[in-house]
Amino acid sequence: MRFVRYNEDRLGLLTDDGNGIIDLTERLGLNSHDPLVEYIRSEYDPAEYADEAPDFDRSDVELNAPVRRPGKVIAAPLNYENHIEEALSDQDITTDEWFSIEDKGYFLKAPSSVVGPDHGVELPFADRRVDHEIELAFVMGEDGKDVAAEDAWDHIFGYTILLDISVRGDQDRSNRKSYDTFTVVGPCVATPDEVGDPQDLDMELQLNGETKQDNNTNDMVYTCADIVQYASLSATIETGDIITTGTPEGVSSLSDGDTIDAAIETVGSMTVGVTERDVRFEDVDVEKGGQD
Repeated sequence: MRFVRYNEDRLGLLTDDGNGIIDLTERLGLNSHDPLVEYIRSEYDPAEYADEAPDFDRSDVELNAPVRRPGKVIAAPLNYENHIEEALSDQDITTDEWFSIEDKGYFLKAPSSVVGPDHGVELPFADRRVDHEIELAFVMGEDGKDVAAEDAWDHIFGYTILLDISVRGDQDRSNRKSYDTFTVVGPCVATPDEVGDPQDLDMELQLNGETKQDNNTNDMVYTCADIVQYASLSATIETGDIITTGTPEGVSSLSDGDTIDAAIETVGSMTVGVTERDVRFEDVDVEKGGQD
């Protein structure tokens, strides 16, 4: 099944052709601003509704991020060999020497940066480079601490596409990747039975119709299970947390008016617009000093 959150607080199933939505909100008696998390924590079984006629066309609703406000967004840095080479040759991407999750750990993205595909990306600065990064991500289906890699698969509820939007520069990763709209998640969460092997999925990102990123998840340095294991050593993984797995080579800068088309095999596809706020840091009145 492929779950979608739409029109803010409604939960539905995406039809097999991706064009229709079967509403689950009333059918399951859901009553939450984060209905997918409510569903995951419940014992509801929506399977009986999966073959019903759609209640809405996908084009007639607003698709939101499947999880409205995850407790944590955990991200793996430099997790594809070809992106490591790309980053080391481009000092705008990173000024560090190569490092792994074991060296510096994962980083966190602000939950407030999460939006759905229909919201789109808002570039905060007209004078800073901002890049796209397509990633396979997953939503956790249960709490866990010190999860062994071989058990991690049992903790994953389903898989989704995540765009990790990134301001380039010397700031801490969690800073420059946490602006509002910088974590685009969607269009759905596909359950493991729909996805198959998450370590063998083709992914592609097109920018204005031109393919920029085209790779397979089998090129990850650390697998989905490895990342769950590592993350759960330091923090309790909670239901609804989103974990994302890094991007392959081909990142490039975004501009006002761009259109991003992102797709991951068996997971889904989404189209995301880009707009610009045209705020320059030097235009912001920042007063240095302590608080009264």
